[in-house]
Amino acid sequence: MSFGDKVIITCAVTGAIHTPSMSQYLPVTPDEIAQAAIGAAEAGAAIVHLHARDPETGKPDQTPEAFARFLPRIKQSTNAVINLTTGGAPYMTVAERVKPAEQFQPEVASLNMGSMNFGLFPMLNRFKDFKHSWEREALEGSRDLVFRNSFADIEFVLGKLGDAGTRFEFECYDISHLYNLAHFLDRGLVKGPLFVQSVFGILGGIGPHPEDVLHMKRTADRLFGDQYRWSVLGAGKNQLAIAAQAAAMGGNVRVGLEDSLWAGKGKLATSNAEQVRMVRQIIEGLGRSIATPDEAREILSLKGGDKVAF
Repeated sequence: MSFGDKVIITCAVTGAIHTPSMSQYLPVTPDEIAQAAIGAAEAGAAIVHLHARDPETGKPDQTPEAFARFLPRIKQSTNAVINLTTGGAPYMTVAERVKPAEQFQPEVASLNMGSMNFGLFPMLNRFKDFKHSWEREALEGSRDLVFRNSFADIEFVLGKLGDAGTRFEFECYDISHLYNLAHFLDRGLVKGPLFVQSVFGILGGIGPHPEDVLHMKRTADRLFGDQYRWSVLGAGKNQLAIAAQAAAMGGNVRVGLEDSLWAGKGKLATSNAEQVRMVRQIIEGLGRSIATPDEAREILSLKGGDKVAF
């Protein structure tokens, strides 16, 4: 069956970038994360990408126990593909970051494809007051933070998850990350179809200009040909503009409060589902249709929700 007009919507519901003081709508507790993921799936997301947080402080929590508080409920309530982060937060070690995916063996796990500066401190120009001390410290600390994803780190994650049949959302924040992925493809350590998530607008990675989007797509086409499926995410205010450009070019899209808190200029999104509905309207306005979770499984050659360990 041809899925040429189908768009896979991924929704990243909370992440580790934004802090609780930035938006009252950011999911923090296990119940909020579960509700956000289920709502996003009901709105049309085929994949939900998940991080966990401390329910009291909202600080990113990469312990398997934190994920166990919401994973079964999401699985029982929706057919959506569940994608677990191995990115965690930039200040965590790769051994910490891989633990939830290693234990729960999801259909998909994210995998960052290169080390980079990861500058979040510009958000201090907008957000001044914080409920928890870790919030300001994390943002300020990103001035002198290298998000480590070395070749050895990437091999470590591939080794931990490969035997479980987990496939990957390869997060590529710059052109060099595409070349890193091509290196692993050439070595036979990853196989197609590659799910390549191009990330735009993080300080330290490629920018959000339309030419940057075109450059990433042209490079991926040259490196991977028909062996990959392309998706994009735009950080902050760039979210919907980049999604619209990619959807018009035949790509897939990612939205969610991990990537952007906004639903229009100066308007906080009240839920992840709101962003899914907004991007779905763009997709359908372009004459394309959204992929169901089972269609996404077929497009990405996933193992199926019955083969996870939760």
